[in-house]
Amino acid sequence: MMNIFVINSGSSSIKYQLFQMPSIQPVCTGLIERIGSVNATIKHKTFIGGKEDTAEQTLPLLNHEAGLQQAVDLLTHGANKVIDNLQSIDAVGHRVVHGGEKFASATFITTEVKESIHKLFSLAPLHNPANYTGIEVAEKVFTGAKQIAIFDTAFHQTMPEYAFRYALPTSLYTNDGIRVYGFHGTSHDYVTKQAMQYLQNPAAKLISIHLGNGCSMAAVVGGKCIDTSMGFGPLAGLVMGTRSGDIDPSVIFYLINELHYLPDTVSTLLNKQSGMLGLTGFIDMRDVNKKVENGDKEAEIACKMYAYRIQKYIGAYAAAMNGLDAIIFTAGVGENDSSMRRRICSNMDYLGISIDDERNNVRVNNMLEINKVDATTKVLVIPTNEELEIAKQCFELLGGS
Repeated sequence: MMNIFVINSGSSSIKYQLFQMPSIQPVCTGLIERIGSVNATIKHKTFIGGKEDTAEQTLPLLNHEAGLQQAVDLLTHGANKVIDNLQSIDAVGHRVVHGGEKFASATFITTEVKESIHKLFSLAPLHNPANYTGIEVAEKVFTGAKQIAIFDTAFHQTMPEYAFRYALPTSLYTNDGIRVYGFHGTSHDYVTKQAMQYLQNPAAKLISIHLGNGCSMAAVVGGKCIDTSMGFGPLAGLVMGTRSGDIDPSVIFYLINELHYLPDTVSTLLNKQSGMLGLTGFIDMRDVNKKVENGDKEAEIACKMYAYRIQKYIGAYAAAMNGLDAIIFTAGVGENDSSMRRRICSNMDYLGISIDDERNNVRVNNMLEINKVDATTKVLVIPTNEELEIAKQCFELLGGS
């Protein structure tokens, strides 16, 4: 048995899970929010002997170290403790959003690796600094554990050069690293592995559709990513909660040159004020769907735009792979919004995509096949589990099997 503690550190939050590998069921999970305030919250769940217990607290946590120390106290003390001491932790697995071209697999964290993560702050300003903070804090707290980084960009490093390059002067790639990196890689990796196992086809041609507040797609052949919708940063591709997705670059020049927007204002507009929020006033698709049900025309056109963009990528990726065995819906919207899945899968008969409405409306926590029996392309709903994928990759790196 190997105790692997998984950390996903945000700017003011920490999500964590403890796995006793090779078991794939966590023994505890937790979420710490509003770090840096006097009203921080922590929700800590334990799963022991088939029994689930939850502890919730509101308390001052001035920084990430204080938050992680509080989580450690819950892990090691009280009636529901899951380990005796911190020396029981063999490894800490860290989600790191951007690894550039340097990292294509799970990596032991060294001073050099931390320097590389730091250099990429400008490419993932909302995520890499917070991920870096989580590493530094974990090194202080879990002094005897191996620290391991799992990069969101790593899964996409198998893309061929003709797919990840932009048609810009070569020096901008060779000197400045401007290329497609892709994101949500850990999620795409996890669900496509699940799909290959379910289909009993290690060479399957799959399209993974991760729909949350951030949205991305990946074309995956035999477990290897060949293309993905997000690019140099997480703005490209699909319509998202607050991000515009693909847009003609001329619009940006027009905003700056003709409407006199500042570059920072344009960045805020495209990243934080666009997408479903800009179109409907809401980020949460449940709120948008309520507006649709009430006959709101703007909400209806927004949903059509959201689905249409995904349909275009499905067609493009089926062409790029010269075939298609299954599409996969995952993440918050993908797993739970049956009406959006129906929109996306409508008028896709040419690609063998046709869903069964009764199956599509079933709510389960496990994998679900929602295509019609005679459909030639499988349509799968697979709950993502990035934390488990991180734990598995750490376990493999440490020699587990």
